[in-house]
Amino acid sequence: MVDRAPVTAHVPAAHATAAAALGQRPAWRFHILVEIANFAALRRHLGCPRADLLVADVAARLAGVAPQTRITAVGRNLIEIAVEGDAHAEIDTLLDDLTLAGEKPFDLDGEPHDLSLLFGAASARIDQANDVSIVEEAEAALIEARAVDRTVMHDVTPSSAREARLLAVELGRAIEQDELLMVYQPKIHVRRQEINSAEALVRWRHPERGMVLPNDFIPAAEQAQIIDRMTLWTIAQVIRDQRTLRAAGHDLRIFINISGQLLADAAFVCAACDLVAESDAKLGFEVTETSVIRDPSSAIANLQRFADIGVTIAIDDYGAGLSSLAYLKQLPARELKIDKLFVTQLTSSNRDPLIVRSTIDLAHALEMEVVAEGVETHAALALLAVMGCDMVQGFLISRPIALEALIVFLRDDSHHQVPQDSRASFSRLATVWKRA
Repeated sequence: MVDRAPVTAHVPAAHATAAAALGQRPAWRFHILVEIANFAALRRHLGCPRADLLVADVAARLAGVAPQTRITAVGRNLIEIAVEGDAHAEIDTLLDDLTLAGEKPFDLDGEPHDLSLLFGAASARIDQANDVSIVEEAEAALIEARAVDRTVMHDVTPSSAREARLLAVELGRAIEQDELLMVYQPKIHVRRQEINSAEALVRWRHPERGMVLPNDFIPAAEQAQIIDRMTLWTIAQVIRDQRTLRAAGHDLRIFINISGQLLADAAFVCAACDLVAESDAKLGFEVTETSVIRDPSSAIANLQRFADIGVTIAIDDYGAGLSSLAYLKQLPARELKIDKLFVTQLTSSNRDPLIVRSTIDLAHALEMEVVAEGVETHAALALLAVMGCDMVQGFLISRPIALEALIVFLRDDSHHQVPQDSRASFSRLATVWKRA
């Protein structure tokens, strides 16, 4: 609720977007609500007259780091920020800049004071949402931000925004009621023909929707800020399943996917470290290369914390994003996973084999083992073996399977059943690549 008449402080654009420079209309609209969360406490300390000026101090500070935005003070402790952009990623950068600006103490009449700012944001394609819907989504995001005490961002689309929120609510309940389940995809060591690790993958068996795909519920979990709860549940379940595997005589390291959103989350990192430290689990965490770029210092430091307690760090989907050697060499990673987009085209492309081979050489130079995911053919397996790839994972070896099926798979040594086709492919491709 607005406490008094709005005080508007429109800030002119400092520079046009790339689209505007070309005479094109920007593709995205962003709306951010900023609330001074500790306003009541500051008002008691500063007095009402000075407290009423705080919103102008905050608006001026934020305008200094985001001059291309339109900033409006709409209450004693509330600010609206509206801006258009060419790409959705701009909202993440803007929120990061605004958050950093708000964390610095404010000089109020010669005294430094910390203002606690909460951000609720909404983004929408310009051709898919009206002013009312994007403001409503920003308000809903701010309400969630108050509950979780951190920035919340909603992506608005006419058909999926409400569905995504509903899915997130049901997912929260699913975590509590154990509707989630784990499946495991083994990784085979090419030279030793041994399986000593597997990737854990979350599945959701919804009582009404049936099996919900990870591509649907994981983005919903990230957007609703419950990805931390889901990942902590996953870690705890994997630890339990690993004990069952050991009791059956199989000592595998289990790898868990960690969202990039969590790499800068101090509370999650502490909780995850506590879970691992309290167990005797052999775990690995898989993170994508691009997840480090948003906040490199925090991500690298927290990955090192995981490594220090015995968690193996693996770089997932290498090559799918904007690879940065500057970050890669700083990460405490011991495995690098080549994205399946390159592996599936390995024997039908001229360029992909060169990329894969150079990636394997690079990883070995950095003292990392290489895992190729998405291996589906004998020819691809043979070629990866010739190139020196350490481990492979994919449907050729095994689909993701439940724990009981994994135990049977390992007991029966199913991975040793290499058909004559693989040997023929190996011999043929070895001759070609040794001459290359």
